Amino acid sequence: MYRVLSYRWTLLSRVIVTVALLLIVSAKTAFAEPPTFTVGWSVYAGWNPYFYMARSGILKKWADKYGVAIKVQRFDYAASLDAFVSKNIDACTMTNMEALDMPAAAGVDSTSIIIGDYSNGNDAVLARSNLSLAQLPGHSILLVQKTVSEYLLERAMVLNGLGSDLPQLKLVNTSDSDIVGAYLGDKRNQVAVTWKPLVSEILGQDSGVHELFDSSKIPGEILDLLVIRTDVLNRPDGSGVRFAKAITGAWYETMAQLTGSGPMSLQAIKGSASASDDTVESYKEQLRTTFLFSSPQSAEQFATAGALKQKMDLVRQFCFHHALLGQNIQSVDDVAIIYPDGSIQGRKDRVRLRMDATYMRLASQGKL
Repeated sequence: MYRVLSYRWTLLSRVIVTVALLLIVSAKTAFAEPPTFTVGWSVYAGWNPYFYMARSGILKKWADKYGVAIKVQRFDYAASLDAFVSKNIDACTMTNMEALDMPAAAGVDSTSIIIGDYSNGNDAVLARSNLSLAQLPGHSILLVQKTVSEYLLERAMVLNGLGSDLPQLKLVNTSDSDIVGAYLGDKRNQVAVTWKPLVSEILGQDSGVHELFDSSKIPGEILDLLVIRTDVLNRPDGSGVRFAKAITGAWYETMAQLTGSGPMSLQAIKGSASASDDTVESYKEQLRTTFLFSSPQSAEQFATAGALKQKMDLVRQFCFHHALLGQNIQSVDDVAIIYPDGSIQGRKDRVRLRMDATYMRLASQGKL
């Protein structure tokens, strides 16, 4: 009888210990920190909403839904790209050109999950003294070299039959933080190429400056994306996919507010404007020259249209011509792009940029 009671007590003790351990493990799991992802952004009309998204609580709501934590971190543009390439952040806002000439060129396999907008007049070629494009050779041109500013300038020349004059242009590499002061402070500088709000600042302070060309003449060529490292997206635990769903859901809720009407719209505009210390009117002016894909349906349609490939080919050819695709690149096809339909520009074994419509499609179908 003693042995039976002893056995039962021992069995009961084991059960109690096992249950206690399970409860401890469950408690630890319940209070474990969720996977954390960091998104880098820089000041631009189409990217400022990330600041508002985080401050308003929209981002946290979507992150909680998918069991992740998402931080947004402001950088200067070049610094954000460096942080992304060095894997210090998980996702980053960038143009389609920089997606090719920075992470892709560095061998970092990246995936574009949101096409947010395209520049529709935000980027411009500015000149004094009634200069025309044909008169640009011989004049110093201030711009951030090897960026969309140089791309815009070249497209302006080529589209106006002046491509043969490109070698005669005198480009002066000038950082975005210095270009306004350098251009306005020295009247000998006749030409500058930059983007808003810097364009608006220059035009507002010097009535003798006019626009020669702007990005509305090349619609859809300067795209603004949210790009995530592909290894992060494909994490075995599925957290990368959950992050992509959360940030996409938060983005389109933010877009609905920003482009809607009433108090919520004004709140979203004010919050986004404050990201760059802009007034509401200044920010609205920038939005007028930003073609926002405000709905997931419009973004998905653009991402899956054949015209995207043609526009991306112009950009990749520019990058290759200017040796921006990395060292030892012998062909433009050595840095390849894959599109939502599975087609590939370049070598199949050299895919470095993935234009993915998956999450925009889920949003358009109401499945996030």
